[in-house]
Amino acid sequence: MSFRERIEWVFRMGLLVFILAAAAFLSAVTVMRFAIQGREVSMPNLVGKSSAEALALVQGGGLQLKVVDRVYSPLPANAVVRQSPPEGERMKVAQNAHVVLSLGPQNVTTPSLVGESLRVARIQLLQVGLQLGEVTTYAAPGAASDTILQQTPPPGTRAASPRVDLLVAQGGAPVSYVMPWLVGMALPDADHLITSAGFKLAKTTYIPSPQWPKGAITEQTPAPGTRITSDTDIEMVVAQ
Repeated sequence: MSFRERIEWVFRMGLLVFILAAAAFLSAVTVMRFAIQGREVSMPNLVGKSSAEALALVQGGGLQLKVVDRVYSPLPANAVVRQSPPEGERMKVAQNAHVVLSLGPQNVTTPSLVGESLRVARIQLLQVGLQLGEVTTYAAPGAASDTILQQTPPPGTRAASPRVDLLVAQGGAPVSYVMPWLVGMALPDADHLITSAGFKLAKTTYIPSPQWPKGAITEQTPAPGTRITSDTDIEMVVAQ
């Protein structure tokens, strides 16, 4: 075999190997695409189904069922009221199908809780089969702390949800003060000033500062003039 024939033979073999590798790559991509598509299922219609029927439907397709809420509705108790995603949407296998279940028709009237304490409101809700929902506090100087100021839904109504949200008085806002100027003072004097006023020294850092007398405050946090409360942590940097 001449040198030229060897070159041509090597070229043909290289081209054959390239074609086979390209074919293998395209086959792998095709298989992966079908595999990925095969792991997708169509979301079934769950609305109106019982929780047991809905669970069987989603598990049959390789999905999971997650109950995200329960509401009153004309549907029987434990029937699916809403679902997400909607019917027909493509989902990956093992994903969660989120559903809202029915508590049945609402037969309970929301009691009046305004003016009661949070503890009493919790007990009254439990007595009528309702639940305490979101509790939001509000600084109301004219109201006693822990008193119900507002409720949602209002008294006497029949809401879709068994939860009752409450707005609760937090009591008066904490008294605030103005942060004094401490820079330049000796550490013992500054410490005495802030502790005698009811504040606390949270951190003291010593840094070499030749331009300052030893033991003098060179920096302070919070800055002078800042509004602070008795719970504010004060930090000082002291010349070493």
